[in-house]
Amino acid sequence: MNAIQSTWNFIQYQVLGMKWLDALVENMLTAIGLDTSSRMIASLQFFIYDVIKITALLCSLIFIISYIQSYFPPERSKKILTRFHGIGANIVAALLGTITPFCACSSIPLFIGFSSAGLPLGVTFSFLISSPMVDLGSLVLLMSIFGPKIAFVYVIVGLIIAVLGGTLIEKLKLEDQVEAFIRNANSIDIDSPNLNKKDRLHYAKEQVIETFKKVFVFILIGVSIGAVIHNWIPQNWIEGVLGTDNPFSVILATIVGVPIYADIFGTIPIAEALFSKGVQIGTVLALMMAVTTLSLPSLIMLRQAVKPKLLGVFISVCTIGIIIVGYIFNYFAHLII
Repeated sequence: MNAIQSTWNFIQYQVLGMKWLDALVENMLTAIGLDTSSRMIASLQFFIYDVIKITALLCSLIFIISYIQSYFPPERSKKILTRFHGIGANIVAALLGTITPFCACSSIPLFIGFSSAGLPLGVTFSFLISSPMVDLGSLVLLMSIFGPKIAFVYVIVGLIIAVLGGTLIEKLKLEDQVEAFIRNANSIDIDSPNLNKKDRLHYAKEQVIETFKKVFVFILIGVSIGAVIHNWIPQNWIEGVLGTDNPFSVILATIVGVPIYADIFGTIPIAEALFSKGVQIGTVLALMMAVTTLSLPSLIMLRQAVKPKLLGVFISVCTIGIIIVGYIFNYFAHLII
């Protein structure tokens, strides 16, 4: 048992968490005469370490996930979804969302395609909720920072929100709230080309390059904010605003997350810094979920596809779900930390 625990600790802290890299950066800064105990240099160390770590994990994970995703193009995903009915279809849609692009703005075109293809509204929304909130990459990166329990619970809870949210939207019978140009679109079935291994590797490589170009700026911004929080903002101030003494911390974190536009990789450094300052895990995860699911740019894009009533229902369902999850995580934090 001790051997298994030791092996897992090595994977979590040295392979995924890259603590060796943190030590290497510190040694390099010290070697050139910089004092890593000062806040300025500590911020620089945090920035260099987190940018390299997240970028390395990002590129590796996107390559693996994109290779898997090459087996599930939109046409095949649609065919898979049409085989299921009821809540089973919502579950499959939420699971398919975990192997799609990493932000809501990338998922919305697929959502429009699925809606045009005539898939049930609730099923398409289960996909839309799950895709930015939960993905295989976030599982690995969350595991590297918060540990396996929090990572797995986050993914499970995200899938539950996606399934229940899509199911509720389906029950409300809001099909007429999808814009007419989508409802009246003619769906054309195009068979997916047969890709060989070389084609799939090329596709995965192209996805790494494309995604890296889109998200790297958000990684830089997220890590910069995380470095400031980690080294410059007093812990007692953060705890006063988002700590246990503020019963509205989860609601505040959810509201603050909406105007921020980032993906899961740009959000995690901020979450990591807040967590290290004593902010409860439920509050941290509420912020992450709000940023990835309810960001203002993605809502503006979604408004082009759905009418205000349906958009309002989507926002309400996600917001209420995120807030409930945040408080649940805070209440049961002692069981998973």
